[in-house]
Amino acid sequence: MSRRPAPRRAVARSRAPLAVALGAALAAPLAFAAPAPASSTGQYTVTALKFTVEAGGRSCTVDADLYRPAGVDAAHPAPAVLSTNGFGGSKSDGGTAAAGKAFAERGYVGLVYSGLGFGKSGCLISLDDPEIDGKAASGLVDFLAGKRAADDGTTVDYVTKDARSDPRVGMIGGSYGGAIQLATAAVDHRVDALVPMITWNDLSYSLDPNNAADRSVPGASKWQWMNGFYLIGEGQPLLVPSLDPSRINSLGCLHFVTRACETIRTLNSGRYPADKTAALQEYARSVSPVSYLSRVKAPTLLIQGQADSLFNLNEAQATYETLRKQGTTAKMIWQSAGHSGGLSGSASGELSLSEGNLETSYVGRRVLAWFDRYLRHDKGADTGPSFAYRQDWVPVDGAGGPNGAYATASKVPALSQKLYLSGDGKLVDNRTKVARGSREYRNWLIPTSHSESSLAGLIGLPDRAPHDTKGTYLDWTSEPLTAPVDVVGAPKATLKVVSPRTEKVQNSGDAADKLVLFAKLYDIAPDGKKTLVHRLVAPVRVPDVTKPFTVSLPGIVHRYETGHKLQFVVAASDDAYVGNRGVKPVTVTSAPEDTGVLRLPVVR
Repeated sequence: MSRRPAPRRAVARSRAPLAVALGAALAAPLAFAAPAPASSTGQYTVTALKFTVEAGGRSCTVDADLYRPAGVDAAHPAPAVLSTNGFGGSKSDGGTAAAGKAFAERGYVGLVYSGLGFGKSGCLISLDDPEIDGKAASGLVDFLAGKRAADDGTTVDYVTKDARSDPRVGMIGGSYGGAIQLATAAVDHRVDALVPMITWNDLSYSLDPNNAADRSVPGASKWQWMNGFYLIGEGQPLLVPSLDPSRINSLGCLHFVTRACETIRTLNSGRYPADKTAALQEYARSVSPVSYLSRVKAPTLLIQGQADSLFNLNEAQATYETLRKQGTTAKMIWQSAGHSGGLSGSASGELSLSEGNLETSYVGRRVLAWFDRYLRHDKGADTGPSFAYRQDWVPVDGAGGPNGAYATASKVPALSQKLYLSGDGKLVDNRTKVARGSREYRNWLIPTSHSESSLAGLIGLPDRAPHDTKGTYLDWTSEPLTAPVDVVGAPKATLKVVSPRTEKVQNSGDAADKLVLFAKLYDIAPDGKKTLVHRLVAPVRVPDVTKPFTVSLPGIVHRYETGHKLQFVVAASDDAYVGNRGVKPVTVTSAPEDTGVLRLPVVR
């Protein structure tokens, strides 16, 4: 390599050398050199580099750092790990730089870069578009292959190869740095292993969720999340001043690609005419894994956070099930921490890349095993069960067994328990217990329910307790439980509502005239304290109020303890979302032969 700064010494976190099967290196067509062992000293060098890549019809500068472990050279090559930032970050932020450091300490070549439009990288923010962001990342894979140089002439010849231009490379990162992995693997099959964390499957669902089965109908936009990230994105040229003209869009937005601007404008307008809705959904899905997963072949370890109202567990499950169905190797972990908070770090037994606790956390050990197997070709590496999930009611002092507070399963639990919505406000376990009756709620012109202040958890600010205003919601409550009930997965509810005022306008040609409601599950303690699990709600824009509809609630992992009650709520509004246009009274009627049904994925 043309430049080599003095080595850095990482914090001493030694790990037994990552197992390497001797035959794996010999089997690689052109990897004749002996592989480098994991560095027992933790020494590595860091070299700042820039690359000019062609992406989306523009020349873009990519700002990167190359981490080279001590002892790695052409005679002793090592696999590489590629990583980039979450939205609004850069190669230098805590988690991103920590990834380069953590894997260099463990003998991997690291290449950490600022995503397009962030930090000192050029071009516009294009939402991890595989044809733009994915191809830019593919240019960095070319560098790791020795196929191209950095702008200053730096080249590498010490990354393990599977073929002449095919480096052994994995990717890891969270949120925006998670989706880019799938986008890159879709356009470049040289990528060998992925670890996407807390990321999306379908941005049209993430930003404008409709939890009804009919996804062709738009949902209720997350105005807080959406505009918070919009302002972060638009502020990038001011936060990191640059004369690079590729960073400026003269067609509406300052720093996003034009179609992303149009999507934000449509969602903020509160209107959903058919042509605008179709364009919104088509674009949002085109930059989402849902549209290109069929091209992803790299083994994928999905890690999603339970405390996440931006990208909930349903998104990871959708990606996981699609990959498995098409034959792509995939496993999934539901950790505690997500965009909305949750447990993180050594004290909680959870992975924190900034702490580097890979060996001492369950998720960290799974990540190391994943890269051992698919990057070091250690066929003896145990990559773990198909599905694992953190149980927040299990202590981390060893009582949870070898997996700590994590339970494992061969698949996500099925919907196994039915509860029925009774006319007297009870949630009962047998249809014969349903009382006949009807109840009504109506929305106000301002939100009357609160689930969360969306950005509070992300930046660590306190938030007031969830609440609903009398007369603007309906609830159904179970009897006190006689034994603990563990719910793992996404509950579903089948509902039928009556709303004559909505019926008159729902076919106006603007989906904003359809009825919006919010379904959610509370845990009520014996002392009356109510907990909205991870503050999650399911917005629904009802496709047709004259017909029954099914609601998929956000996935949860939660124990309802003995003596607690489970409460299902349908609310008229939520202040984190754009809701109904106009006042729309709603009646729900129950009878033993015809009532709403709540189905729960219960682990016994």
